[in-house]
Amino acid sequence: MQGLREIRRRIRSVKNTQQITKAMKMVAAARLRKAQEQVLAARPYAHKMREMFLNILEQSGELNHPLFEERGDDRVLYIVLTAERGLCGAFNANIMKKAITTEEERIQRKREEHAEKIRRLQAEQSEDGEGPALELPELQIPEALWLPVGRKGREFLSFRGYNIVQDFVYITDIPTQHLAEQIAKVAVQYFESGQVDEVYVVYSQFISVMQQKPAVFKLLPLSVSGFEDVAAKGVEPTEEKITERWLPPYTFEPTPELVLHHLIPKYLQTTVLHALLETAAGELGARMTAMDSATKNAGEVIDKLTLQYNRARQASITQEITEIVSGAEALS
Repeated sequence: MQGLREIRRRIRSVKNTQQITKAMKMVAAARLRKAQEQVLAARPYAHKMREMFLNILEQSGELNHPLFEERGDDRVLYIVLTAERGLCGAFNANIMKKAITTEEERIQRKREEHAEKIRRLQAEQSEDGEGPALELPELQIPEALWLPVGRKGREFLSFRGYNIVQDFVYITDIPTQHLAEQIAKVAVQYFESGQVDEVYVVYSQFISVMQQKPAVFKLLPLSVSGFEDVAAKGVEPTEEKITERWLPPYTFEPTPELVLHHLIPKYLQTTVLHALLETAAGELGARMTAMDSATKNAGEVIDKLTLQYNRARQASITQEITEIVSGAEALS
């Protein structure tokens, strides 16, 4: 009987878990619809914003703005967009894996460039003849800075000892313009102060309910090539290339340069908000898929436990019948 009670307890426990996962799936599905509508509505706006930027840059020629300054990639800031909660499969893990892989590739590229420089200098020295031994300073790669948006990203980076300069946690399910403005403002402050040379955003592209793709794009410094490549590699998962476009001859008043100076902060906010919306929709899609799988798995476990319970109960009844028959035969 102890075995039967234990099986019944396990069945009740799995059924309770199944009810929770089913409820979480329904909640995620209800929120996903609104998040998906916001993502689809934001994509054309972001696309037109980039087109306008390219048009202004083409008309203004060289632009003297601090956010367009190229300094290399020695000091980097990563803005990592993750979820506030778990129970969404490998969604958060994939984003963090993409961020760490991007940083490791940058470090490996810097080491290869340094090694190539040493080989080139050694070859030049050997051609010049004998001379003092070539001594080059050891390669020093500054530690990357991290700005996690979402509690899961902060926990991941903090546990592994990464240099977190600031974080945005306990945010709402649907990102707001105010949050995007704060993130963009912090990125601009670190770039303009010279603390970092480049700013990257790591997020999750929302392709469909069943598919989310981790991606990374360069937020700062701004560049024409960045505007042209962002459609294929950045915040908009589309095969259309902005370079293959026709733009009407806009007239900007008072000047294209002044318009662009006022448009840059808006562009950064829009780009960050778009990435936040993509990540939020991807999180809900991943959670809905994970909870659906968990609900189905719980049903399979319940079926197996029910079969096990019936077999144990049948064996117990058979044993009792056997004992009664044996007792009756012993008395006769």
